[in-house]
Amino acid sequence: MRIIGFDPGLGVSGFGILEKKGNAVRVICYGAIRTPRTKKLPERLKHLYDEATKLLKTYTPAVMSIEDTFYQKNVKSAMALGQARGALLLAGANAGIPCSEFAPRKVKQSVTGNGAATKEQVQFMVQKILQLDKPPTPIDASDALAIGLCYLNQPKW
Repeated sequence: MRIIGFDPGLGVSGFGILEKKGNAVRVICYGAIRTPRTKKLPERLKHLYDEATKLLKTYTPAVMSIEDTFYQKNVKSAMALGQARGALLLAGANAGIPCSEFAPRKVKQSVTGNGAATKEQVQFMVQKILQLDKPPTPIDASDALAIGLCYLNQPKW
């Protein structure tokens, strides 16, 4: 089973593609989609959507996993995050890929055992779990891999 995890953001959205065969999980690829800061919001969202669509067509995941929204004090930041999530969710829906959403605390708990873990702790555990030679960067990609691992760690019944 192939899964794509997304850590959404308007400026930078991390992605990570994992493949599970039996009990083995391996990394196919990871990275970040960066939207052009000089463009207006509609063009940035289109860029994010287009790049996500390319990833979905290239790697044909069976499932998409994405970080759910969370409380933010800055309303403008929360709106931008929500719009980025929407672009990614739409890309998945248009590709016919089912999507699971996970709260940030759930992802951290799943990967580190601590729902209040730092991004660096998540990055360290992702490296260890996936047996990578170095920590996955940027940190958004590490978070996306953690979101994919969180999906794989859920009981399926």
